[in-house]
Amino acid sequence: MAAGTLGDADLVDIDAQLAGTDALLTTEYPGDDGTRQPVHTLYVPADRFTPELPAAYGAKAAAAVAAVGGTVALAEAVGLGRLASELAPLVDAKLVAEPIEDLRLDFEDGYGARPDAEEDADAVLAAERVAAAVAAGVAPPFIGIRFKCFEAPTRRRGIRTLDLFLTNLAGLGPLPAGLVLTLPKVTTVAQVEAMVSLCERFEERLGLPAGRLRFEVQMETPQLIVAADGSVPVATLLHRANGRVSALHYGTYDYSASLQIAAAYQSMEHPAADYAKQVMQVAVAETGVRLSDGSTNVIPIGENALDAWRLHARLVRRSLERGYYQGWDLAAEQLPTRYLATYAFYREGFPAAAKRLDNYLHGSDAAIMDEPATARALARFVVRGLECGAVTEAEVRDAAAATRSELIRLAHPKLAVSEEDNS
Repeated sequence: MAAGTLGDADLVDIDAQLAGTDALLTTEYPGDDGTRQPVHTLYVPADRFTPELPAAYGAKAAAAVAAVGGTVALAEAVGLGRLASELAPLVDAKLVAEPIEDLRLDFEDGYGARPDAEEDADAVLAAERVAAAVAAGVAPPFIGIRFKCFEAPTRRRGIRTLDLFLTNLAGLGPLPAGLVLTLPKVTTVAQVEAMVSLCERFEERLGLPAGRLRFEVQMETPQLIVAADGSVPVATLLHRANGRVSALHYGTYDYSASLQIAAAYQSMEHPAADYAKQVMQVAVAETGVRLSDGSTNVIPIGENALDAWRLHARLVRRSLERGYYQGWDLAAEQLPTRYLATYAFYREGFPAAAKRLDNYLHGSDAAIMDEPATARALARFVVRGLECGAVTEAEVRDAAAATRSELIRLAHPKLAVSEEDNS
């Protein structure tokens, strides 16, 4: 055996020096957990939600498409004509089977300031209707509420709404697996820490497992990008939340307004928006926290509907290309272009990704030499396409000779190691 210079004692010493780093990477940078991420979040005023709403929104979206000649015609109008025949049946089926992937019952901007008794009643009713929708199997895979922010004027009102919703929902049975809570207009790390404290109290008093409640943070203020002391609070808050922050959602209009950008130029693609979202992207890297882009308030209704659909489709594609795989929608009429643009993104990239994955897994093409990091990115791309319905498992098996579970393990190696450790 070849002799070296270092001995076991040297290696033990280096291990000791890096023990803190090892612990940090394990606890604070665990990577994505491999669960499904919705492609969008649809916001509706909380009092308008009923169990029938998802199907009604799907029908309304389909009717809007029919009014312009059908899904093929809409695909052609928004620049996706080359894929129209592939996209149309998939999108049509989506609007029937799962028109909304993630639904947020809004008690904040979309609901407004109302008498306390009215909001109390609506919070209880929201819990009852969500429970009924889940029990009937008609709820979207992800559903929850956005309550008012933790700034002093609305703090107690927001907490009371959250309390009434969670308490009544828990009283009606197990919490929905896809329950999502959204904390808006966060300005400081302390507000996130306060939300963590509330989650802990709810779990204790409602008899929920520790860690059951997680929440999204809405990035709507510049104070989270750069604080008064020059730090970057969006990065800090992730590591002060005890793993409870599930996602960061960019808020287009509140953030733009806070920077005094004129209303006509407030947009998801403004340079100020791109800067904030790039900071968010770096902050969440390998933490397992997910990202969502914001919305456009230009709704495809009336004589300018096609222009609005073109804008929405372009912005959805733009977000996807920049690594933002989720965004906000504000109306049923935005659903067709959400799925058209999303499905086109995955279907356009699928043949090349599948070929490279086949080669990586089975050595089918010696001309391609992808590294493990690239293979992980390819697998994540295909898995996201599968989860939203853009590609089918049969297509993946034929093109990449791989199953969904194989791709998930490739996409999330830290998850695979964790499962082995727990087996």
